[in-house]
Amino acid sequence: MIKIKNLTKIFTLGDNKLIALNNLSFLVSSGQFLAITGISGSGKSTLLYQLSLLDRPNQGTISIDNINTSKLTSGERISYRLKNLGYIFQDYAILPTLTAKENIMLPLLMQGVKENIAQEKAKEALLKVDLQDRLDHLPSQLSGGQQQRVSIARAIVHNPKILFADEPTANLDTESSETILKIFLNLHKQGQTIIMATHELDYAKLAERNIELRDGLIISDTFK
Repeated sequence: MIKIKNLTKIFTLGDNKLIALNNLSFLVSSGQFLAITGISGSGKSTLLYQLSLLDRPNQGTISIDNINTSKLTSGERISYRLKNLGYIFQDYAILPTLTAKENIMLPLLMQGVKENIAQEKAKEALLKVDLQDRLDHLPSQLSGGQQQRVSIARAIVHNPKILFADEPTANLDTESSETILKIFLNLHKQGQTIIMATHELDYAKLAERNIELRDGLIISDTFK
């Protein structure tokens, strides 16, 4: 599904240049659950942002379903992300003034889906993360783990081709973290392609593939 070739990302800090990703090439198959690991500063979040089209590399190409994303305009990239990709962040990134259901409806409404259909799809997504009894709750009325489950429901409500998760358990306790990983595993069993950046090695082991980075280089690429 994803073909990465000679991917390089360089950050300029004053007169200094930091090579965050150094000429990476690899493939990700459809339906794969891939964990990206490495110590802080290894490049895992940077790699996730490149793959999810939230940032542009300095060199190299990222092709998704044979579409060379480097050739897409900014508007085309936004449209592609909205329709085909799902995102989960460590800080949840849900709007505090909207209910769980309203937060989940947002990406559908932005695509022009009718409100009544968006409501039904939001309810279905909440059921998948076992939060069907919290659909009218505001984020302030939810625990951190519940807010992250709302974030997952929002990310999967439009059946994305790829689900990206950047340190999704970083702010959660052990019980909530395990709940999140169980949801990922259930989605994976249903055929969802998942790419997760994490520093939690125990959680990374649950994925079927683990790419470990160090100084912007792949130092290991292992499969179960």
